[in-house]
Amino acid sequence: MSLLGTIVSKILHPFGGGEAQAAPGGTATAPAGGGAAPGGGASGGTAEVPKVDGKVDVEAVLTDLASKSGQPLNWRTSIVDLMKLLNLDSSLSARKELAAELHYTGDTNDSAAMNVWLHKQVIKKLEENGGKVPDDLKD
Repeated sequence: MSLLGTIVSKILHPFGGGEAQAAPGGTATAPAGGGAAPGGGASGGTAEVPKVDGKVDVEAVLTDLASKSGQPLNWRTSIVDLMKLLNLDSSLSARKELAAELHYTGDTNDSAAMNVWLHKQVIKKLEENGGKVPDDLKD
């Protein structure tokens, strides 16, 4: 599964409602089947994902994960912290991989600019794939 697909799956399907996989257009789709809970383990799928207007409430899911993380993670502005919150590799090489997957055309050696762009793109992809994203996180 693509790195973006993993991120989308862990946020939009945190209780095993399916794993998102990157579709040819760069968006993620969610087939039926079991997925992984955000903590990495499989879940029975009995918990309910918070929703707003029929969409997964991205803010509620991430705020809940952050409250349980045991460390201060600023997922609202930091792609590194967002990836850490999801128990993903947040190293520069992993972020460069995500940048390539999302067709980043900037300089990947300018990690600050790349990180800002990555965060915006991930938030955009979450919204495109059924997530309800707060207005303050949108461009």
